[in-house]
Amino acid sequence: MSDDPGTTPRAVDGRAPDVFHFGGWVPMRQYRQSEPVDFVIVGTGAGGGTLACRLAEHGFSVVAMDAGPYFRPLEDFASDESEQTKLYWTDDRIVDGANPLQMGGNNSGKAVGGSTVHFAMVSLRFRPEWFKSRSLLGYGADWPLDWREMWRYYSEVEDALKIAGPITYPWGPHRPRYPYRAHELNAAARALADGCEALGIQWTETPIATLSAPRGLAHPCVYRGFCTSGCSTNAKQSALVTWIPRAIAAGAEIRDLAMVGRIEADNSNLATGVHYHRDGQWRFQRARNVVVAGYAIETPRLLLNSATDRFPAGLANSSGLVGKNLMVQSNQAVWGTMEREVRSYKGPPSLAITEHWNYEDKGKDFFGGYCYMSQGPLPQLWANTLLSARGLWGPHLISEMENYNHVVGLKIVGEMLPQEANRVTLADETDQYGLRIPRITYSWCDNDRRLIDHSLAFMTEALEAVDATDIWRQNDDTCHLNGTARMGNDPLTSVVNADCRSWDIRNLWICDGSVFPTVGGVNPSLTIQAIACRTADRIKTMARRGEL
Repeated sequence: MSDDPGTTPRAVDGRAPDVFHFGGWVPMRQYRQSEPVDFVIVGTGAGGGTLACRLAEHGFSVVAMDAGPYFRPLEDFASDESEQTKLYWTDDRIVDGANPLQMGGNNSGKAVGGSTVHFAMVSLRFRPEWFKSRSLLGYGADWPLDWREMWRYYSEVEDALKIAGPITYPWGPHRPRYPYRAHELNAAARALADGCEALGIQWTETPIATLSAPRGLAHPCVYRGFCTSGCSTNAKQSALVTWIPRAIAAGAEIRDLAMVGRIEADNSNLATGVHYHRDGQWRFQRARNVVVAGYAIETPRLLLNSATDRFPAGLANSSGLVGKNLMVQSNQAVWGTMEREVRSYKGPPSLAITEHWNYEDKGKDFFGGYCYMSQGPLPQLWANTLLSARGLWGPHLISEMENYNHVVGLKIVGEMLPQEANRVTLADETDQYGLRIPRITYSWCDNDRRLIDHSLAFMTEALEAVDATDIWRQNDDTCHLNGTARMGNDPLTSVVNADCRSWDIRNLWICDGSVFPTVGGVNPSLTIQAIACRTADRIKTMARRGEL
């Protein structure tokens, strides 16, 4: 039998790949398709993988499906940027709008573990006021969650991932010390720190989900720099090596290379299971509850593709908001050249950070906030950046690449506002499974542009303060996908409630970044995982009360 994870399912015959050993296997429970499991979960990333673990540990029967392969990082991941594009969701998608999005490695994953397999590991909490941004700050939409409750779940996730971070964090309410010590700064991070100090603002080591000390069978980071191309040493604490092994040990089944195409719903307004394509044929898994955790593009796509006569606009869509309020985050950068060698690729890409403009509201001409971090692009990514952002080619590109070891960069994660016109709909074109593909429409608003302009000007000052030369701005880049199935307190203005439960179909749940009402100015993965932990606890409580 072939052991090519891209073509042949690995999680079969009562076993799953052991991510900690070459060629290894671990026993895995398997459920019959005709046997209705308590929960079938579509997607195994930050939302689905975390939820699968916590539900299984609460005693529920769980089948979690992913359209992508089941990798063993120690043997399947290479120190090769081109090879590692296999981690990204590169299926056909149509993009349009005034500012069409780039789709791929910057925001989409297709593997067991989802985008966490190649995320940058930056693990930040939301500013408390962001959960009530409409009421307290005058923009966006309020979340139906209390920041103090989220603070508890943030701590749970930080401990589960053994986040490496500073002893004290400069912004926001007090929080416990991070589980693992912060990583040492590389030269790129030191440049950020020096710039912040010159401008009189605070900075700190970035809290990141890569080990700074051993953890069981996982070794600490060796600073090889291939974090966003897939960690081949298991220092990265992705869902693949943290939540998924726990889920399997607790009795969950993982099905890789399982593309879910439609959710079945009956005349009683209940979901009964999912139709999925695996190993060359369509199959059906019965379930008492269905959870969609495909992230902000595939989640609305699945809900819309599951339309029936009873639900002609798609499932969970009585509000008409499924697919709407798509939010990315601004990811612009300022780059310069230092006289000394920087070699920014040595270590994780973002080892130092400032959240000054997330927590400081004076001096802004925009709503929302942004943080910015040091950068460490690998050579191929850097060459592509020079081509796409500066139009360099041929001798000019080669000449600029000769400065690679001296390049220093600062990059924002900035808040973009929710707009109903930014949306995911279905195109007429179909994919290899015969399913209609998503059309992704995106345009910046004036507030987005003002935030970007402010960040570029400020980061330019920061690089000038450390004597960088040949400074230039990367004006058009985005990252992270959120929104399209927002949570709220009112079924007329939201898709799910605070527990991630659909207003329309009481046994249909959505648990991923698509439930975000606003996106904040920090990377979303920690918040997604915290929401998943909270949702699992709420489901356990509801089951005990007989409310499922």
